[in-house]
Amino acid sequence: MVLDIWKKISKKQVEPVYLMYGTETFLINETKQLLVDNVLDEEEKDFNFSVYDLEETPIEAALEDAETFPFMGEKRLVILQNPVFLTSEKSKGKVEHNLAKLEEYLTQPAPYSIVVFSAPYEKLDERKKVTKELKRNATVIEAKKLSEQEIKSWVKERAQANGTVIDQDAIELLISLAGTNLFMLTSEIDKLALYAGENQPIDKEIVDRLTARSLEQNIFSLVDKIVHRNVEGALRIYYDLLKQNEEPIKILSVITGQFRLIYQVKELARKGYGQQQIAGTLKVHPFRVKLAAGQAGSFSDEELTRIIKLLADADYQMKTGGMKKEMLIEMILFQINGRK
Repeated sequence: MVLDIWKKISKKQVEPVYLMYGTETFLINETKQLLVDNVLDEEEKDFNFSVYDLEETPIEAALEDAETFPFMGEKRLVILQNPVFLTSEKSKGKVEHNLAKLEEYLTQPAPYSIVVFSAPYEKLDERKKVTKELKRNATVIEAKKLSEQEIKSWVKERAQANGTVIDQDAIELLISLAGTNLFMLTSEIDKLALYAGENQPIDKEIVDRLTARSLEQNIFSLVDKIVHRNVEGALRIYYDLLKQNEEPIKILSVITGQFRLIYQVKELARKGYGQQQIAGTLKVHPFRVKLAAGQAGSFSDEELTRIIKLLADADYQMKTGGMKKEMLIEMILFQINGRK
């Protein structure tokens, strides 16, 4: 698990080779920064830190750097980006890699160097010998979306790193308000910690007062108002979004996405799928599935079908002109509210 690897890096317990792959950019960037901060002193970075793009540089040249003794320090950090040869994709560049040299290096990596492969791809080609060898000999970090429990643990640790603590109830509220985007959560935690200082924990009241709501969370709240037939509350959220310069077409798209998710969650739950299975099937975060499942019981299949059709018609009208976009969504909210 990536959080366990981060703890080891923070204690300066590092490995000679790392392989990071996946599409969760935050996890990749955070791991790189942790390694830079914990492996090298500030004055060493000019001499013992290198970054290579393997779309432009052959692997053997990068490994030659890794095999060079560090200058005025104990460790050398070499980050190798875009190792397309680990996938089934074709490289955009014309670089030829001596993969035999890489396989040889993996059997006996330089003890004074840390080589990090940064592969921002959803999948690697497991059939390739070089991929198998690298996964066998490296510490592997799969940069995929964290589970709800992992996010909660990470929020707690992030707060501690900022010199404060956060209540469990506050963690729950923070995630429900800001969503599960790690970049946004980082910004919010850092802000909350700065406000709380060292003498008080971050509690629910502080989170509720200071946390910026994500567009997705505002839309979830808007749909929740519709669930409870509170069209005035839904319109209030909508007008607030317009004041924040959110585009009506984007708002409509997210509303549509939420109702589609509710429909899909309802359908898959009826087939016996658990929430984790649904999240995997739909490729959405389990927390979003949990929220959608809570709303699904308030709509019949017929109501959801009708609402999704209304939203599709509104999208068409918005893209082809006619009624003013802002008024179109107002009308849709009234129509959805009077669904029965």
